[in-house]
Amino acid sequence: MTSWLQSLLDTALAMSPWEIAAVVLAIAYLLLAVRENILCWLFAFVSTAIYTVLFWDVSLLMESALNVYYMAMAVYGWYQWTRGGSNGGGEPHVLEVQPMSMRQHVLAFALILVLTLTSGYLLGEYSSAAWPFVDSFTTWASVITTYLVTRKYLQNWLYWIVIDAVSVPLYINRGLNLTALLFVAYIIIAVFGYIGWRKHFLEKAHDAAA
Repeated sequence: MTSWLQSLLDTALAMSPWEIAAVVLAIAYLLLAVRENILCWLFAFVSTAIYTVLFWDVSLLMESALNVYYMAMAVYGWYQWTRGGSNGGGEPHVLEVQPMSMRQHVLAFALILVLTLTSGYLLGEYSSAAWPFVDSFTTWASVITTYLVTRKYLQNWLYWIVIDAVSVPLYINRGLNLTALLFVAYIIIAVFGYIGWRKHFLEKAHDAAA
């Protein structure tokens, strides 16, 4: 057995039952999100609640705080998916998949860039953070993209593919091989998520035009 596989096995065996539950629930969230199943937000809430406690216990306070944000977005996402759309009369109804405009892309890119450069610089200057700019990018891009998911923007999956792809070498560099493998799975799920949501969007657009 190679050292990488042995390390992966050792990591898996060392995982606590709560960490395993959080990982399983996180994967379930993504699979349900691909199918536009509203229950995805319930799984997201429970998974991030577990991660909030786990990260706090190991003194990863910023990661813990980030998961508090994810918990809040799970509640917001539930509301948006069930009541965030509007019909001709302006009454709320189930939110449908929608494309992002070029203006929205530019705004998202600008926010991610500014926040990444700012926090990356601060972390590089005043902390011992590893890969401060990469770490900052994956964090802030995830924050912005999570909001895109709550609004059912089609292109959120493309954002996740980039974020997850950048995260893989970051986690491998820090010795988190199992987490890196998990993010490879996330990339695959995100690809299918984009394909599925795009198909649904085009079908709805075709029905509306008919």
